[in-house]
Amino acid sequence: MRNDTLEQINYRDWSWSYWFTLPLYPYGKRRTLRQEVIKNTIWTFDQIQGVFYVVVPIRMTVVKLEKGGLLVYAPVAPTPECIRLVNELVAEHGDVKYIILPTISGLEHKVFVGPFARCFPQAQVFVSPNQWSFPLNLPLSWLGLPRKRTHILPEDSSLVPFADEFDYAILDTIDLGPGKFAEVAFFHKRSHTLLVTDSIVSVSADPPAIVQLDPYPLLFHAKDKASDIVADNQANRRKGWERITLFALYFRPSALEVPSWGEVWKEALKAPERSYRAYFGLFPFKWQPDWRRSFTALHGDGRLFVAPVLQTLILNRAPRETINWADKVASWDFQWIIPCHFDAPIKAEPHQFRQAFSFLEKQMAAGSLSTSTYPLPEKDFQLLQEINSGLSKSRIVPPAKGQV
Repeated sequence: MRNDTLEQINYRDWSWSYWFTLPLYPYGKRRTLRQEVIKNTIWTFDQIQGVFYVVVPIRMTVVKLEKGGLLVYAPVAPTPECIRLVNELVAEHGDVKYIILPTISGLEHKVFVGPFARCFPQAQVFVSPNQWSFPLNLPLSWLGLPRKRTHILPEDSSLVPFADEFDYAILDTIDLGPGKFAEVAFFHKRSHTLLVTDSIVSVSADPPAIVQLDPYPLLFHAKDKASDIVADNQANRRKGWERITLFALYFRPSALEVPSWGEVWKEALKAPERSYRAYFGLFPFKWQPDWRRSFTALHGDGRLFVAPVLQTLILNRAPRETINWADKVASWDFQWIIPCHFDAPIKAEPHQFRQAFSFLEKQMAAGSLSTSTYPLPEKDFQLLQEINSGLSKSRIVPPAKGQV
């Protein structure tokens, strides 16, 4: 078979026709990487998403049920490759019985549930309560979820048909003004595994395997200036990943300088590649020499933490509700955590999960709801604090709650 024919087949296998519903890189071509994380029990399916080559993993988790069949937590894009990989598990372990949408705000998760469910017409779909859409609140069936087999997760987790194998905890809906935030953590009892969406992350030192399938974004961000020619080696891939992580979690870390557009255009003329793929040579970033300190603090030897964006813009608006939820989750005897983003699986104990939310207690006690209590550089939070302050002052979002 000719190489170009093989490439065309692969492209069809990776195609996601509805990419325009949420136009994030890599748009209509998404590769899927399946990994068995608990032998013969749990599998993760990783894809990537991002903006301006700030690419991070987005993850679906599939769990084998004791009585046969599969439960799917947080579907990803149902490309031909993804569905083929799921069907390989179906052939061995039984049909997809349950599909879980564990968030009400994460468009990168919500947009895939309807199309994924249509690939498995026998599956029952369970979604977290208080779903919403913008600019109008529409019925779930209008948002693509199958009308006759979509159910709202009840507050009492003993009422669902998979209660003998799973417990779950719903983080109370947090009002964000134009939108809302909520998350449902699932606990798989038999494997002692916790499934979460966005609430907790751990950052790996090396780029995840799914990100390395196409190293171009890593090498793009490994540049120091537009005219650099970056060799494809592990050191540069790691350098690119460290910077991507800082972008994704802080938006603009303190070690990043944004040059004037005059400088950016001038440097673009020197770029060795000025293609559409290379953004025509535009590289509007300038890193300070000590930028790696911020990543080292963020990585923290792989420890668990709440993403700075959630710390500063979301969870601080409902600190007591979040702490109560974290307490319930920490009451389960899990040994592994699988988030929907960044590293997974994470070897962790309940007290480590609970510790990650202690910043809320300390912030409430101090009367300040915008200061991180992690050993993260305070100056890296500056942009997020400015956004938080601006949203509150303009009353776009409700103010963060004070002391309890």
